[in-house]
Amino acid sequence: MLQTLRSRLILSHILPMVVIVPLMYVALSYLLETRFLIPKLAQDLLNDAHLLSEISRAAYQTTGDLGDARLVYQQLNLNPQVRLVLLDTNGSVAYSNDPDYQFTDERIQVPGWNQAQAGEDTILTNYSFLPGSRYSIQTLSPVYGSGNQVIGVMWLTYYEAELTRLFQQMRIWTTLVIFGSLLIGTVLGSLLALNIGRPVRQATQAIDGLARGDHSQPLMEKGPEEIRELMRAVNVLVARLYSLEQSRRQLLANLVHELGRPLGALRSAIQALSKGAAENPQLMNDLATGMDEEAARLQFIVEDLAHLHDQVLGTLELDRVTTLLQEWLPRVLVPWQEAAIEKRLKWKSAIPDDLPSVEVDKTRLAQVIGNLASNAVKYTPAGGLVQVDAGHDETQVWIRISDSGLGIPSQEQEMIFMPFFRGSQGRRIKQGMGLGLSIAKDLVIAHGGQISVESKPGAGSQFTIWLPRDQL
Repeated sequence: MLQTLRSRLILSHILPMVVIVPLMYVALSYLLETRFLIPKLAQDLLNDAHLLSEISRAAYQTTGDLGDARLVYQQLNLNPQVRLVLLDTNGSVAYSNDPDYQFTDERIQVPGWNQAQAGEDTILTNYSFLPGSRYSIQTLSPVYGSGNQVIGVMWLTYYEAELTRLFQQMRIWTTLVIFGSLLIGTVLGSLLALNIGRPVRQATQAIDGLARGDHSQPLMEKGPEEIRELMRAVNVLVARLYSLEQSRRQLLANLVHELGRPLGALRSAIQALSKGAAENPQLMNDLATGMDEEAARLQFIVEDLAHLHDQVLGTLELDRVTTLLQEWLPRVLVPWQEAAIEKRLKWKSAIPDDLPSVEVDKTRLAQVIGNLASNAVKYTPAGGLVQVDAGHDETQVWIRISDSGLGIPSQEQEMIFMPFFRGSQGRRIKQGMGLGLSIAKDLVIAHGGQISVESKPGAGSQFTIWLPRDQL
């Protein structure tokens, strides 16, 4: 029964009320009866006693007989739930509306009689909250004659049955109010639990759907702050997992494409050799050269995948050595300079002789520069310009590779460093697996630096590597 969040939330609303409601009932009933009902009834009864005392006084002054007041009492519409007994100074009954108290000369023992005889109003109550208890409210008020002499006592009493009925009625209404509050609290608790449980269930369904391969719409971020934070976190998680799934599919598609070309070329060369191409030295040399180039492409793919593996596992390590950039950088750029000249591109480089020595992993940094230079040569049309500059200031060393190629749209410049991203049709970085710039960025960050891009479509691109000197 309590296996769901909703049922537990409902119980959390009801349980305290189940415990508190009986206590509230007892406390509320006791306070209402002792602080309101009994004092109000007693005061009303005392006011009635005062009025009846004045009537008795008037009758006595007229006839000289206290008992003659009965004629007036019989004409009044007295409360049938109140017992009226008029006592003379001897304690004998002068008049009573209760058959149990007949007109008699016998003295009746009444609590509070002495105080009433002394001219004091007296209120007597008997009350207990325990079931089966007996209740009573009595008032005694002196009756004055001429000269303010006490000539009798007006004794009024609420019948016990009437008090019991009033208290029971009060407790019934109190019970109804409290249990009505309990019912309303239960309903409100259920609604609140439903409102809390629904978004949690939606979050669970969204994650389950993603595990099955379904990409649901983002969850609405509404409700309490904690629920909105949960929805926000689930949306981020779902978007991230969906992005990873798309990247995985993109990786598989890229692998099929990138591996298919060199493998197809290698297989064609092998078939040509098996059919006698080896007998022609020139053809044999061309096939060997082509096979070597395709094997080199496969090697690059394997290296990219190896780095992607390190990137995912967070195991990227650098073998730093002291390096003179003004001597090392020109050697790294030689292959790409030859590739640019072969493509009939203009090549310019400006590498100062005062570049500082730095602690870098030469292989990894060469991979970054090679990636940027390769892209510059690849995406610059014949007759264009590829330029490499370097410099430093008090805190940083920078290497900049510029080209006059196609350029990169502004909306893609933040995404080109993401794994598997390839630009729009006809733009740069469309070929390949989409890992080169992502790998370059990771390697630069691993050196404690950063990489930036400035580009305009049709006006070329400029990639800059920044390496902080104080961390080298």
